[in-house]
Parts: sequence; C-alpha cells; structure tokens
Amino acid sequence: MDGKDRKKVLFIDRDGVIVRECQVDTYERIEYIPHVFEALREISKRSDYLLVMVSNQDGVGSQAFTYEGFAGPAERIFTTLQGEGIVFDEINIDLSLPEDGLPTRKPGTGMIDGYRSDLYDMQHSFMIGDRLTDMMLAESMGCRGFLLNGDEMDMPENLASVIALKTGSWLDIASYLLDDGSLSHRKASVERNTKETQIAISLDIDGTGEGRITTGIGFLDHMLDQVVRHSRFDADGHVDGDLIVDEHHSAEDVAITLGETVQKALGDKRGIERYGYEIVMMDDVVATVAIDFSGRAELMWDAEFSMEYIGEFPSELVKHFFRSFSSAALCNLYISATKGGNSHHTAEAIFKAFARAMRKAVRRIPGDTRVASTKGVL
Repeated sequence: MDGKDRKKVLFIDRDGVIVRECQVDTYERIEYIPHVFEALREISKRSDYLLVMVSNQDGVGSQAFTYEGFAGPAERIFTTLQGEGIVFDEINIDLSLPEDGLPTRKPGTGMIDGYRSDLYDMQHSFMIGDRLTDMMLAESMGCRGFLLNGDEMDMPENLASVIALKTGSWLDIASYLLDDGSLSHRKASVERNTKETQIAISLDIDGTGEGRITTGIGFLDHMLDQVVRHSRFDADGHVDGDLIVDEHHSAEDVAITLGETVQKALGDKRGIERYGYEIVMMDDVVATVAIDFSGRAELMWDAEFSMEYIGEFPSELVKHFFRSFSSAALCNLYISATKGGNSHHTAEAIFKAFARAMRKAVRRIPGDTRVASTKGVL
C-alpha cells in the first residue's frame, strides 16, 4: 500500500494514562488524568490517528478483582470519553497475571500484532504509556512512544531513541502531535527585586493547584494558598520582604509580581474565555468577584471589614492587594462582599471567589484560537 494511504495509530494505555493508576473496581475510583479530555478531543478532531486501547488489568475475575467490579467502571470510562468526542477504534484489554507469562502482557505484543501489516504506518505511530514496559512495547512494534510520567526515572540507553517525549502532561503530547504550541502549558516566571522586597514567582496556569507562594506573613500565605488551590494554578514563589517595617511592601509587591506572572503566562490571550465570574459563600459572608482580562486595569470595590486587623494583617491591605494585581495583570476586577461579617471570612471568601473567577476567565475554548475582542487584541 502507498505510504500516504497507510493508517497511523496511537496505542494508548488506560491506567496511569486515561485514569489514575489503581485497581478501578468501583465508580468512585475513576479519576481522570488532568487534560486527557482536552488533549484527546483535539487529537481526534484534528488528526487522522486511529485510537487503540492497550491495557493490562491484572487478575480480573479473581475474588480480589471481580469481573463485575471491573466491567461497570470500564464501561463508564469509555462512555464518558465518547461523550467528549473521543472514540477508540479498538479496545484491547488483557486480564492475565504476570506469572501467567502470556504474550498479551506488555511489553509483549500479542494484543496488537494485527497492526504489523502494510495497512498501518508504524514508523509514524506512537505508544502512549506511563511505564517503561509501554516504551518497550513501542520498540517491539517499530513505533515511538510518549512516556506520560513526570517522575524522575532511569532511562535504559536502548529506549532513548524510542521515547519521542517524556512529560507529565497530556497537553504536551497534543502539542507535539498537532504541532501546535498553543496547546501546551501556559507557564511563566517573574522576578521582582527592589530595596524593599525580593520576589520570585513561577506559575503554570494549566496546572492542578499544587505548590505555594510564601511571604513570611501568615495570613497572606493562607490567602495565597486559597488562590493556588481554587485557581488550580501550579505555583512556586517566595517573598523576602522588609517585614521589620510592616506588611505593606510585601503584600503590594507580591500582588504586582503575581499579576505580571499571570499576564505573561496568558501571552496574546488567544482562545481564552477572557471573562470570569464567581460567588462564594463562607458562613456569614457572600463574596462576588468578576474579572475581565481586558488589557486595562480597573478595580471596583464594594467590601468592608469589621476589624482593623485580621490576626496581625492590616485588613486595608486586602483591597490594596487586588488593586496592585489589577494594575499588573491589566485586568478589570469587580469585588463585593456582604457587610458586617467576620473579617477573616470576608477576606477568605473574596480570595476564593477571585481564584475561581480567574480560573474560568483563563479557560481555553476548545478549537478556538481567536482573541475574545472585536479589536483583535487584548
């Protein structure tokens, strides 16, 4: 068959690649790998790869892993994928144990030997897995592999030419396959050094909410933890400020640096929602935040604190934090909260609502590379 007519295949493992690595024998144990839907949806829509599942499920049918316990969650996984526009052309699942020594167990090729024919282009096909055995299978099939594993690993020399990419993210795989840098993680790092503060912040706004930004101010650290968790940005940051004077410079400058980092990570803002809105209730307080990454700075504030200090943190610095962020991130911010509530609750509800609104605003619209403005720029 002519090379241009031969079909390319993505052989894809399940556990550790589609869903988290564990014995998925209840619906509650189904936990999808971050960005798997987004990445596979784009790959399915914009490429001609066949999707073929290649998975070992040790000992299904045993008392410890009943077939009924396996079948229901497995069906749910594939039904969910189909609902996202991701359809596998073939599903191959081996139920044997390692001691059985069957050729269908990876890195054995028994499940997919049928693809060794002139109908398929193995040279331009890939195996996507989280283990070295998956890469060994790729080598045996004459294709290459994506090792979806963010951990440090010792790489055998014979697999160096097989592994096209080692990454912890599906977005990197989609970017590689589709030759589209706009699909990759949006990351940025900014350092700000003055006579008052020394700050370094790194962000991945396509993260999962891991990491910390530490300032040496307990309450502000607590609020920044809320921003990281609820925005789902991965963050690494440290502030060394002149706390011997007061908290003002550290609070202001970390907000400026955070805003600059978000602005830098968003780049030209193509394909993002641009607008985000959230309401968060925390006991006796309801906070509302709306954000627009418009390229213009504005803060509209309608909140009050019943106490001058929250712990040892001046409550007036909460408003100043968001004004500084807005100026640096070039965004419009509207923030309001019910009056008369507990000051800690007021601040925390505002920070949580801010983070969740921001997450919505930076979300990429699948398949859309336009700027959300009739001017064409933001």
